[in-house]
Amino acid sequence: MLVLQLLAIVTISYWLYMLWDTYRSRELMLHLPHSVKEDHKDEEALASNVVFISKARQQRQVKADHEFPLVSVVIAAKEEEASIAETVKHLLNQTYPRLEIIAVNDRSQDDTGRKLEELRKWSEGRQHIPVPLRIIHVTSLPAGWIGKNHALYQGYQQARGQYILFTDADVLFQPTTIADSIHYMKEHSVDHLTLAPDMNVRGFWLRAFVQYFFFTFSLYMRPWRANIDNQQKHGMGVGAFNLMTRKAYEDIGTHKAFALRPDDDLQLGIRVKQAGLRQRLASGREHIAVEWYSSLGEAIRGLEKNLFSGFHYRIRLAAFGVLGQLLMFLFPFIAVFILSGWALWLYIGSILILLVVYLRLISSLIGHNGKEIIALPLTVCLLCYIIVRSVWLTLRQGGIYWRGTFYPLDELKKMG
Repeated sequence: MLVLQLLAIVTISYWLYMLWDTYRSRELMLHLPHSVKEDHKDEEALASNVVFISKARQQRQVKADHEFPLVSVVIAAKEEEASIAETVKHLLNQTYPRLEIIAVNDRSQDDTGRKLEELRKWSEGRQHIPVPLRIIHVTSLPAGWIGKNHALYQGYQQARGQYILFTDADVLFQPTTIADSIHYMKEHSVDHLTLAPDMNVRGFWLRAFVQYFFFTFSLYMRPWRANIDNQQKHGMGVGAFNLMTRKAYEDIGTHKAFALRPDDDLQLGIRVKQAGLRQRLASGREHIAVEWYSSLGEAIRGLEKNLFSGFHYRIRLAAFGVLGQLLMFLFPFIAVFILSGWALWLYIGSILILLVVYLRLISSLIGHNGKEIIALPLTVCLLCYIIVRSVWLTLRQGGIYWRGTFYPLDELKKMG
């Protein structure tokens, strides 16, 4: 009983601290604004008409060479035939006047490459789409690289822009996204801007799990700390949108610096902060959207491949993570049925604070109302199961399978 009472004190202390830290962070949770408010409504109305958008772009072209730095958009695509065409079309529809798109077909076995070539030919035949679209076909993967990192690096080597945007092959962009982002970076002297997208999640159980995953991830990483300029330890990168100056990207060593990390987006953000560069994490829900996973089963299979990397492939860290989840997030719901006296009230208080923090973070980071919170105990168990399974699969296989390629654990640990 004494152990449970001490645990009750630790638990409510933890949640009180998280409550304080969450509310203290409100001023650090940013949203990407629309850069030209008086023109935004007109641009939004024209978003569905690519001819009119091209006219707006042509009117700006006179000043473009002086006022608009060239932005190179680099997309890595492997087996993305279902989404790549839509993503590229959204990028071709941008209002930003100086843009080039470099799509890297990373050893795809489906129709990704063919669809990209068809898009290139289609865009070249239309005067109202002056955005250059280049396609790189990667046919082999050199040793010491994870496929996506290698593909993005190949795109960078072909890029000419002063700014480079690394994005995924399933992201949908609003027409003013790049224009708003470049304006924000120049106005605030930002070296790296990363945006949290609007998450398109279908089905109650998938939404419940996705919300809980990002809730726990946020408590662990506290991503808002990326916006604190006087610290160089805590950085953040989101794969859907990593826009940075060319100099900043080269200063952190490019993707070569984390060539074997499956969490390449996060590692990019961390290295930006370590280099003492100016970083901003902002909500981009009004600018970009992505469907993270289409089903709960797909989410489980996807995370179990690489979740162990988040613990640097260390069993003790993974075990500590699971134990912390069970004690701080799950056990309070069990304790209210087995305890009495002041320890019971501490656990009730812990649950109430947990729910407040959960709703606050889900609303701020994802924009959902958090009604799926009723599934919280089950989602805790599910995430713990995925962590354990990720560790077990990695150890059993001696490495991970990532985008169809096997990477030995010894090589991954060297980079981890």
